[in-house]
Amino acid sequence: MRAVDIITKKRDGKALTKEEIDFFIKGFTTGEVPDYQASAWAMAVLLQGMTGEETTYLTMAMAESGETLDLSPAVKIAVDKHSTGGVGDKTTLVVEPLVAACGVPVGKMSGRGLGFTGGTLDKMESISGYDVNLTTEEFLSQLAEIGLVLCGQTADLAPADGKMYALRDVTGTVPSIPLIASSVMSKKIAGGAQAIVLDVKTGLGAFMHNMDDAVALAETMVDIGERAGRDVVALISDMNQPLGSAVGNALEVREAIETLHGGGPEDFRKHCLEVAGHMLVLGGAFTTLEEALEAAQASLKDETAFAKFLELVEAQEGDAGVVKNPDRLPKAPIIKTVPAPRSGYLQQIHAMEVGLTSVVLGAGRARKGDPVDHAVGIEILHKVGEKVEEGQPLFILHANNEESYAAAAKRLLAAHTIVDNAVEPLPLFYRTITAS
Repeated sequence: MRAVDIITKKRDGKALTKEEIDFFIKGFTTGEVPDYQASAWAMAVLLQGMTGEETTYLTMAMAESGETLDLSPAVKIAVDKHSTGGVGDKTTLVVEPLVAACGVPVGKMSGRGLGFTGGTLDKMESISGYDVNLTTEEFLSQLAEIGLVLCGQTADLAPADGKMYALRDVTGTVPSIPLIASSVMSKKIAGGAQAIVLDVKTGLGAFMHNMDDAVALAETMVDIGERAGRDVVALISDMNQPLGSAVGNALEVREAIETLHGGGPEDFRKHCLEVAGHMLVLGGAFTTLEEALEAAQASLKDETAFAKFLELVEAQEGDAGVVKNPDRLPKAPIIKTVPAPRSGYLQQIHAMEVGLTSVVLGAGRARKGDPVDHAVGIEILHKVGEKVEEGQPLFILHANNEESYAAAAKRLLAAHTIVDNAVEPLPLFYRTITAS
C-alpha cells in the first residue's frame, strides 16, 4: 500500500477503505507519510468530501493513534460536551458542575483560546493555583472520587489530530466538514466519553457562519457517534451576539460563579440549563428533558452545583477563597463604562468584533503560546432587540492601559448597531439533532 495511491483515489472522488485510512493516518503519525503528502490528501478530502463510513474510519484512526482512556474503572458512564467555540462561551464552567451535582459524572479535557474564541483552561487559570495538568491516573482518581474533572488534554491523546490540525491551519483545508468533525469526535472518543452533547454555534461569532454549514457539521458528528457506538446529541445555538455579558477570563469566571449561585445573565443561565438537561438525559439520570431541566434548576437554587464547582477547584489545587469571594479575581487597572451614542433599538452586537476586541485588550492570543491577561475584558450590558437611551451605559471595558482602552472603545462602539425601529430578539437555539 502506498500513500500516493490513497491520495490519487481520494482526488478522483472514490471512497477509501478502513485499511487505507488506517495506513495513511498511522504513517502520518509516525512520520512515514510526510507533511506534503498529508497536505495533498487533506486538500483532496476538502474538494471531494467523504462518506459517513469514511469519516468514521478517519475519526477512529485518529482516536486510536495514541492513548485512549477507559473510564469504566472509575465510573459506570461519563458524559462530555463540546462547543465549537464562541464569544463569552463560559458554558463548561457552569454545565459540568450542574451535571455532576445531579449525579452524572463528567470528565472533561479542554483547550486554550486561540483567535477570538476564549479557552476554558485560560478562564480556570484566573483562579490562582488551579492545576490544569493532570496525569491519566490523577484524572481517573478524581473522576471516581468527586465525579468531576476539568483539565488539559494530554499530548498522547489523539496525536494524529494535533498534527493534522496544525497542517490544515497552514494549507487552506480548515473548512472541510469531514476533517472538522473527525477532529472533534476523535478527541472525545479517545477521552473515553460514552455520551456527548455537542453545542454547534452558528452566526457572526461562530466558525460556521451560516445555518446550513452548522447543520451539516452537527449531522456529521452525530452520525460518527452513532457509527462508533456513542450516544450523541447536537444543539445548533446562536452566536451572532456574545453569550451572557462577560468576555474575558476572570470576568467570565465571575459570571459563571454568579450563575452557579442562581443569578447571572438570563440568556447564559438558560443556555447552560438546556445543555445540562440533554447531558443528564444521555447519562441516564432522567428519561425526559423536562425532568432533567427541573433537576438542573433545583441544583442552582439549592447551590449544590456551586458546591460541586468549589469541590472541583479544591481537588485541582485552586484557591477556594477566590471562588467564595470573586472580588479576589484579577482586576484590570482601568475600568470604564461607555455610554450609548444615541437612542434606539439594538439591531446587532457583532460577536466576532467583540471577541477580536477582547484579544486587542489582551484577553486572548493571536498566536499559540502567547500569554493572556486574565484581568482584562468586556461586559456587554444589553442584548439584540433591547431599547437603549442616549447616554445609557452600553458596555464596560476592563483594560490595562489607556491606549488599549481607547482602541477597544472605538471598535466596540462600531460593533453595536442602533436603529430607530423595533428589532426581534435572537433565539438561543435553532435546532436539536439526534441520531436517526
